[in-house]
Amino acid sequence: MRYDSTRLTGSSPVAVKTRREQMDGGFLMLVLALLFMGLILVLSSSYPRAYYDPGKVTGGKALYYFLRQLVFALLGTGLMLLLSRVPMRFYHRCAYPFLAMTLVLLVLVPLVGVKANGSRRWLGVGSLTVQPSELAKLAVILCFSAMICSFREKMRTFRWGILPFLGILGVIVGLLVLEPHFSASIIILTIGGSMMFLGGVRLFWFIGALGAAGAGLAVLLTFFPYASTRISTWLDPFSSPSAEGYQIVQSLYAIGSGGLSGLGLGAGRQKYLFLPEEHNDFIFSVACEELGFLGAALILILFALLILRGYRIALNCRSRFSFLVCAGITTLLALQVFLNVAVVTNLLPCTGISLPFFSYGGTALLIQLGEMGIVLSASRENMN
Repeated sequence: MRYDSTRLTGSSPVAVKTRREQMDGGFLMLVLALLFMGLILVLSSSYPRAYYDPGKVTGGKALYYFLRQLVFALLGTGLMLLLSRVPMRFYHRCAYPFLAMTLVLLVLVPLVGVKANGSRRWLGVGSLTVQPSELAKLAVILCFSAMICSFREKMRTFRWGILPFLGILGVIVGLLVLEPHFSASIIILTIGGSMMFLGGVRLFWFIGALGAAGAGLAVLLTFFPYASTRISTWLDPFSSPSAEGYQIVQSLYAIGSGGLSGLGLGAGRQKYLFLPEEHNDFIFSVACEELGFLGAALILILFALLILRGYRIALNCRSRFSFLVCAGITTLLALQVFLNVAVVTNLLPCTGISLPFFSYGGTALLIQLGEMGIVLSASRENMN
């Protein structure tokens, strides 16, 4: 509380109290702690590959990836604080235009996108690249939240609670398949389903969707040998340790060699061009090797606290739109953390899913910190 004006009633001064707008400090501190740890691990995991420079991108500069990530971390922190000052009603008004812009970018990716590792998932903007699939995740959360608030009780009907949402998801996933980007498709479908569930869609629709997904998986395994090979490699990666199972085998070596307390920060061995994507999707493996079980557990505990704090903010929101957006963003964060850790530990088949705040990637980090800014904006409204 603070006193910012005084008025006189008769001869007695009456202090008028106003509450300064405040964000959730605990949520902010957890984000910054994870961001700091992520930067340290990007530095530790990336310098061997940056120095060796097999792709002739870094020019042999060992700090190349770290410095770029640091710049985006600083920009992202500024963006997070800026977006935390924007009222939630602004995000409500911008939900549909933001989705339309994202769809345009997704259409452009197969046409003029940058190709890397056999996929065309990025748009080039000068020397930078933008991944529209990251924007699509946030667009689905904002748009679905606005639609749910508009439809209200109609969400329990097929015409309003199922068809419009499936149409949007179908268009986005169809565009992602053209890249192809199956991991993003899975995440967006899951987030979309979560938002529909929060909006009040009947449970039996989700049971039917799970049945359809199971049937689709059976068809995929039967008629597409590549998918069957991927599942076989997942079940026994050591059956082909130098071919399909190479990446996960190297990841398991890194995790296993860390032991209880790790080899020491910077002392890991698998990052020396043994483990692919060591500073990106498999950075958690490096964390396990260098920080051990204790360090990895600390990272997961911080993520768990951040996720719980995010849901707490959502439950305290005063408007339905703010609740849905906060719950959606927090669910997206939880989903990506779970899937990344599950992949690098071989709990799930190998696919490209980054670890928020840790994996190298400038635009992804900007968007993730921007999403945290939106949650902080809702927390300001809760505290007024």
